[in-house]
Amino acid sequence: MGNKKRRRGDRRDGILLRDLDSLHFITGIIYPNRCDNEAYISETIDLTNINAYLKKKNETADFHYTLFQVIVAAIAKTITLRPKMNRFVANRNFYQRRGISLSFVVKKQFSDQGAEALAVLHVKDDDTIERVHDYIEEQVTFCRSDKVDSSTENMDILNSLPRFLSKAAVRFICWLDKHGWVPYSMIATDPYYTSCVVSNLGSIRLKSGYHHLTNWGTCSLFCIIGEKKLSPFFQSDGTVEMRETVQLGLTIDERLADGYYYSKTVRLLKKLLECPELLERPMIEEVDY
Repeated sequence: MGNKKRRRGDRRDGILLRDLDSLHFITGIIYPNRCDNEAYISETIDLTNINAYLKKKNETADFHYTLFQVIVAAIAKTITLRPKMNRFVANRNFYQRRGISLSFVVKKQFSDQGAEALAVLHVKDDDTIERVHDYIEEQVTFCRSDKVDSSTENMDILNSLPRFLSKAAVRFICWLDKHGWVPYSMIATDPYYTSCVVSNLGSIRLKSGYHHLTNWGTCSLFCIIGEKKLSPFFQSDGTVEMRETVQLGLTIDERLADGYYYSKTVRLLKKLLECPELLERPMIEEVDY
């Protein structure tokens, strides 16, 4: 998407969809706010295969592969193969995002006073879980250093202004946001300008929930990862087997596609998590599911 020539009506971060069906065209006009169009999907993931996969990968890895990395890679591949999940609605228009990006928060220290930093993964068609693993290692190291990401720096500048000036500046920036004119330097690491925000609540011992979408930015998908737990699985003979599982809470802008498209998208995501070896193939490589 990023190599297509920009035409009138396109944005720096998105290509205007000019051939929408009537239903989606009207939907963007009568339901203009992202926060008013949230749909929620909850999925329980059996971790049996992922745990075995991680054990094998970590026999030789210097920086351990983690459940979080597997889920991030699976979401990235899902969005690559299901391009409607990489759309957004802004200023009552539908856009296909230029490129795929996933964002997450890195806690500098696990304490009440511990600061947070923002990281963004830009996904390429030939990426695999190895590249996701290496990138997250780099970002965790960077974010836990004394360096500050650009979005945090910009917020610090606004916060240092007199209150009336900061409010006026924010209102102006929100107007720029509506039209896609916010300077890239301000939003380079802004999670709300990515394809998906991934939040690992399990790392702070919380159950999965749902995160609201925002009218600021262009993000149309949130994935919340909950704490791992044992869950019962019923066998054909009536016996029960306890397996380790994790709950995923997905919040999606329902204007992007219909229920059938979402159903197939979630089915693909579960397939990738049940067969994590598929993540060693390029993101663009198709999967039977």
